[in-house]
Amino acid sequence: MTVRQVCDALALRPVAMPNPDREVTGGYAGDLLSWVMSRAEEGDAWITIMSNVNTLAVATLTDPACIILAEGVSPDEGVAERAEQQGINLLCSQLPAFALCAAVSELL
Repeated sequence: MTVRQVCDALALRPVAMPNPDREVTGGYAGDLLSWVMSRAEEGDAWITIMSNVNTLAVATLTDPACIILAEGVSPDEGVAERAEQQGINLLCSQLPAFALCAAVSELL
């Protein structure tokens, strides 16, 4: 399933989607960035509430298919533009993190 398909199926709000055809191969949920760096896998849909630029730094190391900000969180100022420049798909959801994890899991 592609990032665009996940976005459409879950009514996510794309804030940066430079690579909509990227394949989503798994999922990971976490907010402690050092923990995510050591456990998230390439191709994951990473669900978090962390909305700052450090999230993008972790994404460059772990190479998720997308980052999904849960709980109605919006990215900090400048993060969406930087995600676009770095080729990182960044999406937002109003769903609680637990519900979002379950929904992504059902899709995959």
